[in-house]
Amino acid sequence: MVTPDILRRLLCDLGSHVRTQVLAARTSSNSEALSAIAGVCTSDTIYAIDRVSEDSIAQWFEKFWPQDEPVQIVMEGIEDDAPLCFPTGFSPAQTKWKCLLDPIDGTRCIMHDKRSAWMLAGIAPQRGEATRLSDIVAAAMTELPITKQWRSDQFSATRGGGVTAIATNVLDGSTHPLTPSPSQARDFQHGFAWVAKYFPEGRTLTSQIEELLWERVCEQKADESLAIFDDQYLSTGGAFYELLAGHDRMGADLRPLVFARLGLDSPMVCHPYDVSAALILEEAGLIYEHPLGGFPDAPLDTTTPIAWVTWANPVLADQARPVLRDVLHQILG
Repeated sequence: MVTPDILRRLLCDLGSHVRTQVLAARTSSNSEALSAIAGVCTSDTIYAIDRVSEDSIAQWFEKFWPQDEPVQIVMEGIEDDAPLCFPTGFSPAQTKWKCLLDPIDGTRCIMHDKRSAWMLAGIAPQRGEATRLSDIVAAAMTELPITKQWRSDQFSATRGGGVTAIATNVLDGSTHPLTPSPSQARDFQHGFAWVAKYFPEGRTLTSQIEELLWERVCEQKADESLAIFDDQYLSTGGAFYELLAGHDRMGADLRPLVFARLGLDSPMVCHPYDVSAALILEEAGLIYEHPLGGFPDAPLDTTTPIAWVTWANPVLADQARPVLRDVLHQILG
């Protein structure tokens, strides 16, 4: 019988395989070729580099996935195709598992060689369309590094089993263990904390929320400034990494709430596949929740909008959580 830890190790192997294929493609092709638009699907624009990862995923499942543990794959770029299951020929109803993937989270970062992208994966027992993020029992996130970077980090977890983390030298294949170290800061001053505002849409309203949040949390006086720094990582996996590494004290993606208030029907929001590895945050002791309370649950798909907030520790959450909710009710209604 396959255990959650076996599933975790399989997802790590998959991530390592995708990393190898992406690095090889980057070596053999120029950035212009990899950044060419290859198609447009329901959830996002697909670039040539995305096709590299999608092909490598299919190859890996065909070769390495246990034949007696049939699985359905849900990932960006194949929403409009027939369901993808392994072994080939199985229907979703015949599978035991449902695996939600983001082959390259942060495509725009890596294809312009600005910042690492991440391969994200989470797996849950198959419950058909009723399968949800809260059902995920194992997850992994694997760094896809930029050209000048020799190290790639990988984090993985099982529900109730804690986090496993390793660093891989992509030049020689050597590895060494890592330990997640979320920030233990007692306040937000002089630290990094951010709210996602990657695109022009909704930026003004989001900034108003953010400004009012910190004014109230820090009890800002009229004659003082706030030293809270904003460093947005254009990748949900990358944002998770910054929290796991202790670099950020809080991160939030409010786009679905902001866009709904503005009456915008934009696909440029966070989706379930973007947070398929969020189990790792919970197992590392971070607080991952919906901005208005509860777990940010959703079906294992690529289209449902997801809003989330992560606090580095309970002290920070207790300070800012009630203020954030009040501000959201005040500004968004």
